[in-house]
Amino acid sequence: MSMQQTAAPSTSSRVLTNLVALAAGLIFGAGLTLSQMIDPAKVVGFLDLFGQWDPSLALVMAGALAVTFLGYRLARSLGHPWLAPKFQMPTKRDLDVRLLLGAALFGVGWGLAGYCPGPAISGLALAELPTVIFVAAMLAGMFVYHVTLERRG
Repeated sequence: MSMQQTAAPSTSSRVLTNLVALAAGLIFGAGLTLSQMIDPAKVVGFLDLFGQWDPSLALVMAGALAVTFLGYRLARSLGHPWLAPKFQMPTKRDLDVRLLLGAALFGVGWGLAGYCPGPAISGLALAELPTVIFVAAMLAGMFVYHVTLERRG
């Protein structure tokens, strides 16, 4: 039984991949900033159904879903991505306790703080103390997860 080995990507290929990832991240951050999604009041306003409800987050989500839909259709039509040997598509389809608890924890944190990771990281550019504290707490939570749950397998 022989194992198929793939050659390590060249330095120029890794640099190009990282530059494209940086550009995608900058475009994503600019979109979050332009749509004012880095403002936690927008999220809280969206969740305030019985007060001063702000539907703008729903419009941003609808736009994101449209782009994602088109992106997945494009990915399926290509044989492989431009900068990688294969697509990394999700394969897990079942719901388990860890996924449901993680989603609930994410939702509660998002509703209480008004941030999720993308807008929080984009919001660091404004250097506001609540954003810095949120990102520090998020990184601490990631670290705790890594040293406790992820290492157990």
